[in-house]
Formats: sequence, C-alpha cells, structure tokens
Amino acid sequence: MTHLTTQREHIHDLIGVGFGPSNLALAVRLAETGSAPAAHCYIERQPEFGWHRGMLLDDSRMQISFLKDLVTLRDPKSRFTFINYLFERGRLQDFVNLKNFYPTRIEFHDYLRWVASAFDDQVHYGESVTRIEPVMDANDPRTVTHLRVHSRDAQGKERHRLTRALSVGMGGVPQIPAAFEALREAAVIHSSGYLTSIDGLVGGGTRDIAQRRRVAVVGSGQSAAEVFIDLARRFPHVDATLMMRAPALKPADDSPFVNEIFNPSFTDLIYSQPKDARRSLLDTFRDTNYSVVDRPLIEQIYELLYVQNVSGASRHRLLNNCAIESVRELQTADGNEIEMRVRDRMDGDAAMERFDAVVLATGYRRDAHHTLLDPLAEALGKPVEQCEVARDYLLATPAHFQPRIYLQGCCEDSHGLSDTLLSVLARRADEIAGSLEAGKNEGGVAVQARTAQSGDRVAFAL
Repeated sequence: MTHLTTQREHIHDLIGVGFGPSNLALAVRLAETGSAPAAHCYIERQPEFGWHRGMLLDDSRMQISFLKDLVTLRDPKSRFTFINYLFERGRLQDFVNLKNFYPTRIEFHDYLRWVASAFDDQVHYGESVTRIEPVMDANDPRTVTHLRVHSRDAQGKERHRLTRALSVGMGGVPQIPAAFEALREAAVIHSSGYLTSIDGLVGGGTRDIAQRRRVAVVGSGQSAAEVFIDLARRFPHVDATLMMRAPALKPADDSPFVNEIFNPSFTDLIYSQPKDARRSLLDTFRDTNYSVVDRPLIEQIYELLYVQNVSGASRHRLLNNCAIESVRELQTADGNEIEMRVRDRMDGDAAMERFDAVVLATGYRRDAHHTLLDPLAEALGKPVEQCEVARDYLLATPAHFQPRIYLQGCCEDSHGLSDTLLSVLARRADEIAGSLEAGKNEGGVAVQARTAQSGDRVAFAL
C-alpha cells in the first residue's frame, strides 16, 4: 500500500485495462458526456488496436447482426455506428446490396479499428499492466482513496498512473488443456494465434512444401470448425483431423426466441435469480455459444468429407467421441512429431495418433483479473474472486475502499452468457458510465457502502 506522493500527480477519473471492444465501447460513451479526454486513459499491451487477429479468416462472418455494434442499440444517431462507418468508407450502398446482416469478421475488425482511431490520444499501446496497488489517505491510513496502476512498455520502461476508478476489460486467456501444458515449445498453437503461426508450422521453413503435413485440430466449436475447413482449403499438402469429445458437431441455436437471451433485459432477469437458478438458466442456453457451430459450416465440413469418400482419397478426418489421454513429443528422422493416446468414449478402444502440428481450439479462461487484482486483497479484506459484483458491473467493496472497479467480460456467472459477447456492449457501457456519474454525484464512500449492501442481497462470488 502507498500514499499519494507529496508532489502533484495527475489523477484520472478512469483507467481502462485493455482496449478491446468492451473498453472501446466505454470510451465512446464517456466521450459523449463531454468530459476532458485527459480524464480517462486506457492501457493496451498490443502495439496497435486488434481484435482476434489470429482468426480473421477471409470468409469468416460475424455471428451477430451489424446492428449490435458499439453504439446502435443505445444511440442509433451516434457517429460511431457501423452504418456511419460504411458511409464514411464509401461502401454503404454496396453493403445494402449484399442483403446480409452479418459482415465478414475482417470488415467488423476494420470498423472497430476505425472507432478506436478516434481515441489514439487516450490509449497507451504496447504497455502491459504489471501491478495495481491501493493508495491510502495520508490522514487516515485505513481509507483507500485511489489506485496506482503500474505498467511496462516493450522497452522495459516502467510507468505508473493514479485513478479514481478502474475498468478491467482484458478479454480471455487461451485455455490450454493439461495434457498439452508441457508441450508449449512444440508445434502446438492455440486458435487465437492461428493465422500468425500456421504458415510457419505447415509451410515453408526447411521442409519441402510438397511434403505432407498432419495437423490435428482439437475442439468442437466454431473456431475449431473454421480452422479445420481453412486447413483443408488453403493447404493442399495438409491432412487435417478434427478431434472432439462430442459425438457430433452441434449447430448453434440462433432462433429468434432463443436469441432474446442476449437482449440487455435478459441480463436483469439472470442477475435477479438465486445462484442455482442462474446456473440452470446458463446450462439451458449453453448451446447458443459454447461447443456449437454455424449450420452452414457444419454442412460444408460434411460435404468435404463426403466428396472424399466418393473420390476414395480420404485425407481429412473427423474423430468424434475422442478423449485425449496423454500427449508427448517424439523425435524422428523427419523431425519432431506429437503423439497422442486417444480413447473412443463409446467403445473404450485406445489408439495412438501422430501429428506434425496441433491447433487447440479449446476456448478461453476468464479469470485473468484475479491475478491482476490480487494486490488489493488486503485492502478489500478478501481475495477478489470472493468479492461480489453489482448489477452495474461494479465490484462490491467495503466502505473504506473508495475507488470503483468495474469488471467487463468476466461476469458470466452473474450477468449471463452475453457478458463475454458483443451483444451487450452498448448498453453495458451506458450502465457503467451512469454508475461512474452516480459515484461523482453521491460521493465515493456512500456509494461504496451502498453497493456492498446491495451486493450482499442479490450478487454472489465470481
């Protein structure tokens, strides 16, 4: 814990950790309040704005309507709508002619980058937040008045900044199955880095490009299916195998009534439920977002495998009901290989499979904020994972802890399946901005005390 320094330090109203879509939507909303740009800043470890760059495949499309952009559902008159982006890019009429609600992922990424460019003076790119510590009142060492955010740039230079509020929007951390943890130096990549790494694994280098390469894709969701079909189409020398525990690729349920769970109003419903009821609702609708694939892509994969059967040249495979029991790296005369022991979950038979490379499309963890906020545990009186989160995404803190901490994209258990998605960005940014304004008007201590009491009634631990 530290005290404010004797010399004058600039104090931000808000510092955002990460500058992906969540904090970008918040930056737009805060800018609309007319506040001074210097009041808010964002720290982003990437050297420039980027959103899932490793999966910006040429023909991949968004799975939500372009109307669920950063602002439209909150303010369709905003200059930051996707429609205005198209207009300023000179493509509005052409996009209308497509008759499609779902832009390519590449175009939506360009839209996000276009919006982000308006905040270049507020974003510190190429910096990683290394520590967040409480700042105590010099006259009352029991009271935390601010947070000091420490960061380090690519050259190793350390910086620190003071803030009254924090918005944590770090995104997910690649989920690596335990069996692959020891192979991090082998030819194993996560789908988040697919486009930036796959050429080095399967094409070029010291190997003859014509030499066949065996690549396993592990997973049963959208990313796994997209990687599998991309390998089959773009790399004629690759034999791709899609491995999954599930018995079949399942289509995502995006029917109209089910899609209402992504409406902001559904967040109210989820949040108002007891813990067990929340979990039941999340399980009921899990096949809208996890381990499911768009139906047209499923049909493409099925057709690909069927045509192979017709021609008799079966290069690509789908191994379903497949449990990976162990993985090891082997050195052979042709180079290193990855050997997996897999067991059929239906008949119990085990087999050994060998590959030259593996792509893990195994999803993301949403707990990185725990480590980031660990230094605040003493001031909070408990680890952050035991703290509750209010409806406005505000971490419930004791009365002596005045800084406000907002969590974005890591509150699925309390706020529903839409929390990690784009669907609620516009409304969530509006709620957080309103909460910040309320904190200014009502006074930090009073609001924190009220939030902690509210959290005790209806929130539960992350």
